[in-house]
Amino acid sequence: MICLLVGSAAYASFFVIRDPQWLILSEIGVGIAWASILAMPYAILAGSLPQRKLGIYMGLFNIFIVIPQLLVATIMGSIMNAFFPGEPIWTMLAATIVMVLAAAAMLRVDERPGP
Repeated sequence: MICLLVGSAAYASFFVIRDPQWLILSEIGVGIAWASILAMPYAILAGSLPQRKLGIYMGLFNIFIVIPQLLVATIMGSIMNAFFPGEPIWTMLAATIVMVLAAAAMLRVDERPGP
């Protein structure tokens, strides 16, 4: 949750940081969130799955990560161009909002070991 909030703050900082030299701080924050996004869902899930079917469940879970990524990569440019033509900075606002929502959703995750 903390890493997602760091990422959302990093994306929001694109609106206030005007010196390109300081944007490295924003990118570090995005990197922290990205590293967490790639690793933590699997770590959280692995503790609650039966070990003998871990590979099957991880593969299915991966589908639910990849499909939204492909969907966003395919249509996000068109959506942002339709609403904010010539102003791609607003994509950062969309990322900020989605990451805050994801951090809030983490409050519902139960990390106790499963069966």
